This record gives sequence, structure tokens and C-alpha cells, in this order.
Amino acid sequence: MDGEARFRIVAGVDGSAPSRLALEWAVTEARLRHGEVRAVTAWEFPPVTVGMEGLIHDPDVFPQTARRLQNEALKRVDSEGVPVIGDVVQGNAAAMLLGAAEDADLVVVGSRGLGGFAGLLLGSVSSQVLHHSPCPVLVVRTRSRTGDE
Repeated sequence: MDGEARFRIVAGVDGSAPSRLALEWAVTEARLRHGEVRAVTAWEFPPVTVGMEGLIHDPDVFPQTARRLQNEALKRVDSEGVPVIGDVVQGNAAAMLLGAAEDADLVVVGSRGLGGFAGLLLGSVSSQVLHHSPCPVLVVRTRSRTGDE
């Protein structure tokens, strides 16, 4: 990184609690490093088999929902003084984050997203990014909730 380039952080945002924490962490780190954050929210059409075509009445709902989730996450984080670029893209979340990581100094993701396997400590997207990123990766976990916290 030369003297004029900003430290670039990519943050994966899907609306989950871990992704909100990842975004907060990314913005805080960017503030400390006088850097910038690219918040990436990926969406895909759900798989459809023969006979299910009619279940999707409005294909625009997917990108609109992704944009709404990202906007809500961006509103919740104090990004004053930090350039934050929102990027909503169509494609596999891991692939889109890995593509964004090509020009990044750091990728920050939540340990788990909105996937269906709640018992896993590390979700499939964060695992893929962790194992294949061209730059360092930070995986943010939520604190477990117990009665004595």
C-alpha cells in the first residue's frame, strides 16, 4: 500500500447479527487506519425445480430486499468520517466477497449468516472466504448469551 492509497476493508453484510457486528468492526478499523469500507450484500434467486416457477411472482423482490437489509445495517453503524460504499450484487455470497477481496487489504465477515444450520460455529460463506481470500480475513462472532452476562 503506497502513501496515497487508503486501507480498504470489505465487509460482508446480510442482515444477521454477526454481519452487523462485522460491519461495525470494519468501520471502526477503517477509522483507525484512515481507510474505507466496502459493504457487500449478495443475493441470488432461490433454486427452482419444475413446477415451482409460479412461486416467484416478483423477481425484483430479491435485489430490493438485499438493498433494504444493507441500508438498515448501514444506518445502524456510526460511520462518521469513514467512507462507506454500499454494494449490492447478484451472485453467490462467498464468490462475490472473494471477488471484492481482490482489491482489499482486509475482509471482515460474521461467523454465521442467515443460513439454516444454527448449530455451526462457522457458516459456509465465512468458511469459504476464510479459506480462499487473497487478503487477511477477520471473522466476527457474537457473544454467547448466558444468564450471568
